[in-house]
Amino acid sequence: MAKSSSLNVRVVEGRALPAKDVSGSSDPYCIVKVDDEVVARTATIWRSLSPFWGEEYTVHLPLDFHHLAFYVLDEDTVGHDDIIGKISLSREAIAADPRGIDSWINLSHVDPDAEVQGEICLAVQMLEDVRGRCLRCHVLQARDLAPRDISGTSDPFARVFWGSQSLETSTIKKTRFPHWDEVLELREMPGPPSPLRVELWDWDMVGKNDFLGMVEFPPQVLQQNPPNGWFHLLPFPRAEEDSGGSLGALRLKVRLTEDRVLPSQYYQPLRELLMESVLGPAEEDAASPLAVLEELTSGDCRQELATKLVKLFLGQGLAGPFLDYLTRREVARTTDPNTLFRSNSLASKSMEQFLKLVGMPYLHEVLRPAINRVFEEKRYMELDPCKMGLGRTRRISFKGVPSEEHVREASLGLLTGYLGPIMDTIVGSVGRCPLAIRLAFKQLRQCVEERFPQAEHKDVKNLAISGFLFLRFFAPAILTPKLFDLRDQHADPQTSRSLLLLAKAVQSIGNLGQQLGQGKELWMAPLHPFLLQSISRVRDFLDQLVDVDGKEEPGGPARAPVPPSVTVREGYLLKRKEEPAGLATRFAFKKFYFRLSGEMLSCSRSPERQTRSSMPVSHIRAVERVDEGAFQLPHVMQVVTQDGAGALHTTYLQCKNVNELNQWLSALRKASAPNPDKLAAWHPGAFRSAHWTCCLQAERSAAGCSRTHSAVTLGDWSDPLDPDAETQMVYRQLLLGRDRLRMKFLEGSTLDTTPEADTEKGSSATEGACADALAHQREAAARLLEVLADLDQAHEEFQSQEQRKVAPGPLRP
Repeated sequence: MAKSSSLNVRVVEGRALPAKDVSGSSDPYCIVKVDDEVVARTATIWRSLSPFWGEEYTVHLPLDFHHLAFYVLDEDTVGHDDIIGKISLSREAIAADPRGIDSWINLSHVDPDAEVQGEICLAVQMLEDVRGRCLRCHVLQARDLAPRDISGTSDPFARVFWGSQSLETSTIKKTRFPHWDEVLELREMPGPPSPLRVELWDWDMVGKNDFLGMVEFPPQVLQQNPPNGWFHLLPFPRAEEDSGGSLGALRLKVRLTEDRVLPSQYYQPLRELLMESVLGPAEEDAASPLAVLEELTSGDCRQELATKLVKLFLGQGLAGPFLDYLTRREVARTTDPNTLFRSNSLASKSMEQFLKLVGMPYLHEVLRPAINRVFEEKRYMELDPCKMGLGRTRRISFKGVPSEEHVREASLGLLTGYLGPIMDTIVGSVGRCPLAIRLAFKQLRQCVEERFPQAEHKDVKNLAISGFLFLRFFAPAILTPKLFDLRDQHADPQTSRSLLLLAKAVQSIGNLGQQLGQGKELWMAPLHPFLLQSISRVRDFLDQLVDVDGKEEPGGPARAPVPPSVTVREGYLLKRKEEPAGLATRFAFKKFYFRLSGEMLSCSRSPERQTRSSMPVSHIRAVERVDEGAFQLPHVMQVVTQDGAGALHTTYLQCKNVNELNQWLSALRKASAPNPDKLAAWHPGAFRSAHWTCCLQAERSAAGCSRTHSAVTLGDWSDPLDPDAETQMVYRQLLLGRDRLRMKFLEGSTLDTTPEADTEKGSSATEGACADALAHQREAAARLLEVLADLDQAHEEFQSQEQRKVAPGPLRP
C-alpha cells in the first residue's frame, strides 16, 4: 500500500503591484517553492502592474511537506531582482477545504527572520541525580539551512534555552550543513516546568547575528517522550502582518490531493466494471461507472478525471473503445450538429487529454521547427488596423513612417511565410501520426456519419476530427507553446501577437471555412485566399488520416503512452568533466546535446552527431540540485549512478534557467522512479579541494548531508501509467454519486412502469423492453454499489492497521 500527494497550482494573475522601476512600472514574475525547493517560475510580464500569467502546475510531493510559498519579484537587467512580496500557505490551510483555495490573496512583506528553512537533528534526555534534574541536549547536526552570507553559505551555531539558562555550541564556518555532535547539559532551576527551545543563528563578525530558525518542545513532551530525530525549523512566533494590499495581490488556485492507494487486487473488481462499460451499448447505459461519472463531474474535476480515465484505459489496451463509448453517448444526445463536441463534456475532455498523452511527440515533431523560427526571427506582424503600430516597423530611411497598407502587405507576406511550412508539415504528417490517434479518429468519423447522414451535414464528420486536432491541439500549442513543452519560456508581447495571428489562422482552417468572413475580425480578409486553399488540402489530409487498417485488441497487453525507446526530453546542457585537473570552473563545463528516453540518458556533440556517452536509466540512484556555491554557477544538477561493482558516480549538468532545471529534474526522477536502492541522502555540494563544499566533510565516501527529493516531480504528459492510483481517483469520484445512484435505481425509479403508463406508451413489447432495461440498470447499479462498499471496507481496514502500528512519538514542530 502507498500514499500519494500532489498539488495542483495555478498562478492566475496579479493586481495593484507596486512600481519598482524608474519608468513607473515593474517586470513581475513569480517563483513557486515547496518547502524552500523551487518547483516553478512563471514568465516575466514586462511593463505591467496587473500581470496575467495563467500558468498551471501539478507537483507530486512527499507526504510530509510543510508549506507552499509564492514570491513575486521584479526582473532587472542589471543587478539583483527586486523582491515585491510573498504569500505563504501552510499544508493545513491548503488541506482545510477539499475543493482547495481559489481567491485573491494579498502579498506580504518578506521578513528575513521569517525566511527560515531546513531541519535540525537532536537527541534529548531527562536525567536525575543527587543534585536534581538535568536536561541533556545532544545537538548533532542541521541541514538545508538558509544562506545568510554573500558567499551563499552561513556560519551557524545553536543556542539552547531551558528555563532561565542557556548554552551555545561552537560555530561552524561557511556551511549550510553543520555537524556539531556536541552535548549541552542544563540544570533545572526552581519554578514551574519550562519548555526547551533550540535556536540556530548565523554568526557575523560585523553587525548582529542572523536568525536561522528554531524548534520548541513543551514540558509535557520533554517528560513523556523526549525529542529524538530530525525537526523542521520554524520562524519566531509572531502575528501575521497584513500589508493591507499595499504590495498588491495574487489570484491563486491551489488544491491538495492526498490519497491512500491500496494493493492492486482490491481495485480489480472496479476495473472490470469500467472495462465492461465500454464494451456494451453506450446509448442506453445509465448505471455503469462511466455513465455515473459523466453525470457527476464538472469543471476542473472533469479534466483531471478525463486524464486519469484515459491513462487507465491506455494501460488496459482499451483507449479506443473507451473514447468510442463516450463519443457515441455524446453524439446520440446531440440534435444540432453545429454544437457537436463544442462543450467541455467528459467526451471532449477525454479526447483532448488522449491527444496530449499519445500525440505530444507527434505535435513536437510537426510544430517545433516553425515555433522556433517565430521566436528566433521576432518579426513584427499585424493585420488589425486598430493594433498597428506604424512606428514599430520604422527603419533608418529617408522614406519616413510606412503606411498602413505597407504594414498590412508586409505582415501578410510574413504570415503566409510562416503558415505555409506549418500547413505543409501538417498535411504531410499522416504517416507520423500515432496509430492510436488515427484509429480513434476513424471511429469518431464513422459514429458522426451514422448520426448525421444527410447531405447538408456532409462536413460534420470532418469538423468533428478537425475540431479536436486543429482547434484543441494544434492551435492552442501555437498560441501558448510553453504549455505544450515546445518552448522553455513564454513569448514576449510582440511574439505573442504573432503567435495569436498564426493560431487564429490555423483555427479558421480547422473550422473548414465555416465562419470565414463572419464576425468581428474582418481584418483577416487578406488572408482568406490562403486559408481557402489550405482548407481543401486539410480535407484531403483528414481523409488520408482515417484511411487506416488495424484494430486495438480488447484486453490487450498494458502499454505506456510513451514507449521506453521514445525520447521524452532533449536539449543542450553543459556537462562537467569527470576530473578537471587545474581548470577554472567555467571551463570545466562543456556543451553537449542530451536525450532522455525511458531506457537511456545519452549525450553527443550535436543532435546529428553519434552518441558520445550514455548511462542506463536503471543505474540512476538520485537526481538532485547542486548548490550555487559548489561551482559558483547557477542551475546545476547532479545525476548519481551506481555501476555493477556498487560504486557511485556523479555527473554534473548545468541548465540554462530554473525552469529547464526543474523540467530535467522531474523527467529524470520519473524515468528512474522504479529503480531499486534509491539514495535517501546526498551531498548538494561537490567534492573539491579534499572536502565536500556543503558539509565540509573530508571523506569522499561520507554519507550525504541532505535528504533526496525523488518524490518531487512536475506532472506532465510523459508521466508513467499508474493503474492503481488512477482507479483510486475514479473510486473517490464515484463515492460522490453513490447516494444519488442508490436513490435513482434501488430506492426509486425515474422510469414509470405503472399499467396506465404502459398503456399510454404502447405495445406489450415496449413494456417488456422498458422492464428489461430497468432490471438491467438496477442490476448494474447494485454491482457498482457492492464494489464501492468493498473498497470502503478495505480502506477502513488498512487505516485501522496503520493506527495500530503508529506508536506515540515526540511532538515535532
